[in-house]
Amino acid sequence: MLTYLFKRLFEMIPTLFGITLIGFFIIHLAPGKPTDVLSEMNPKITPEAREQLEKLYGLDKPVYVQYGMWLKRVVKLDFGDSFSTDRRPVIEKIWDTKQNLIDRRLFITFFINVLSMFLIFIIAIPIGISSATHEHSVFDKISTVFWFIGFAMPSFWLALLLMMYFGINHQWLPISGFKSMNYESLTLAGKIGDLMRHLILPVFVSSFGGVAGFSRYMKSSMLEVIRQDYITTARAKGLSETTVIYKHALRNALLSIITLLGLSVPGLIGGSVIFENIFGIPGMGQLFYMSVMTRDYPLVMGLLTTTGILTLFGNLLADIGYMLADPRIRAR
Repeated sequence: MLTYLFKRLFEMIPTLFGITLIGFFIIHLAPGKPTDVLSEMNPKITPEAREQLEKLYGLDKPVYVQYGMWLKRVVKLDFGDSFSTDRRPVIEKIWDTKQNLIDRRLFITFFINVLSMFLIFIIAIPIGISSATHEHSVFDKISTVFWFIGFAMPSFWLALLLMMYFGINHQWLPISGFKSMNYESLTLAGKIGDLMRHLILPVFVSSFGGVAGFSRYMKSSMLEVIRQDYITTARAKGLSETTVIYKHALRNALLSIITLLGLSVPGLIGGSVIFENIFGIPGMGQLFYMSVMTRDYPLVMGLLTTTGILTLFGNLLADIGYMLADPRIRAR
């Protein structure tokens, strides 16, 4: 197993290289330059000053030369300085080392996504199992309608509806930010409650579509497993239905769900860009959106590389879970 893990870690290096290479060239193909953001707001700036800005940022060189220079810095764990007015190092803006752990952008996005994934699993798996074991029942039909709604409903539209109903019309839940203005003055219980109230809507929006998708896959996988001969044999031995489903069938049915786990990580991180901007959450998604709008190339590449690393490790965890669930994979 250790040999397999080292092999997978080694394979992640060229994959990450490909992600950065494609991402670097794509952001340079997008219209506009970082200097446009600084010069368009100043009508007095001269063409010579624009050229000096491009030389300062290294934008006067060919794209492949810029990528080579960036790659040399990244090998030393140096993502360069942001093109924004504060000119802070990219790694500092991403990690926010000067902030408390709970206020760091990476922690906020990671915490929301882990919480969303946890809710997706604890809700989708029981729904999928019940739909498979009670096929064509009323519950199965209702859950099927739920799947179609979850797939068809845009997350930004759902977020706006929830904000209008729970935040504006009834004022039950906050609709912006990660914590309240008076957070520091609250007690420990008050701080936990304040964070939970701010997280309810973003986590719901983030996990709604995932619950619909995973429950559908869980049902299909479970239906395929319970029709196998060994399940028929287990029932013929007189085992209870609970033992047959949850001891013999569930483990094999989870294999496809574990496979989807690694594939769902990019979707959750990408969805952070949407709901973090809608709810005003200061996370990685909001920072990524602002960096793209300002053409902050170093910051975009730093965020893209960080996201790529998290995605690759998500796939690695899915592979490990696949080996733990299926002894045949470990035997290979």
